[in-house]
Amino acid sequence: MDYRKLFLAQPGKRLKLAKIDPGYHGKHITEKQADAETQRHRDTISTLQDLMYSEARHSLLIVLQAMDAGGKDGTVRHAMSTMNPIGTIVTSFKQPAVEDLKHDFLWRVHPHAPAKGMVAIFNRSHYEDVLVARVHKLVPKDVWSARYSAINDFEKLLRHENNTHIVKLFLYISPEEQLKRFAGRLADPARNWKISEDDYREREFWDAYVKAYEAVFHKTSTRHAPWYIIPSDHKWFRNLAISQIVAATLQDMNIQTPKPQVDLALINRQYHQAEEAEEEQDASKPAAARSGKRPNAHS
Repeated sequence: MDYRKLFLAQPGKRLKLAKIDPGYHGKHITEKQADAETQRHRDTISTLQDLMYSEARHSLLIVLQAMDAGGKDGTVRHAMSTMNPIGTIVTSFKQPAVEDLKHDFLWRVHPHAPAKGMVAIFNRSHYEDVLVARVHKLVPKDVWSARYSAINDFEKLLRHENNTHIVKLFLYISPEEQLKRFAGRLADPARNWKISEDDYREREFWDAYVKAYEAVFHKTSTRHAPWYIIPSDHKWFRNLAISQIVAATLQDMNIQTPKPQVDLALINRQYHQAEEAEEEQDASKPAAARSGKRPNAHS
């Protein structure tokens, strides 16, 4: 099953989240059945990410959006678990700081875009400025509605100027699953820190967020920066689908092992010269020194 095709928000087309089942899990019935396939995709991600880092010709931006408790942190922890930290940067975008609000809405985002060879993961993103800003009327409609084209231009800039491949993932859960996860946080002292009063206030705006997300998919899912709607009630299936999508995106980059930046023939000669010098130096040492034995001080 090609999850990129199945879960793609077709560019320019409207979709209704109500027609998508957040509990979908494909042919797999249990997490155990999906484990081997998920791990295979993780291994591919690991291999290709290392190559991308060394080649330094491409970069990858992964955008994660979801309702509260949608699984953004868990996606980073599980679906991306085999990524090498040296080539991966995760940025979580909270409420804008005072300084951020003095600038355009993309000012705080652009510095976190990935350099060539790097993977950047946005845990929430610039899309908050057409989601939260719209739902809570933080700015006038003419302001947030103009941001769609600004976002498209920004993502096109990253793609064409820095060869950044962009994968945008909406982790789609049901209201019932969200409440179930809230209950899990309440029951687990180790996860109590995740509880926020905003979680329950935001539930009241569920329908408004659905409408805002549907507008985002319609206006900003593009060929160079597609949105994928990932059914995420089952965390294990979410991990499977996302790992496959990320692995396939890396495969499409046609990443190559970089060519040496030095004269290998020269380096090879230098190595053998050093090896011969070492052997000559070793041969000139006393037998006891060559054998590694310490001479007897009393002989």
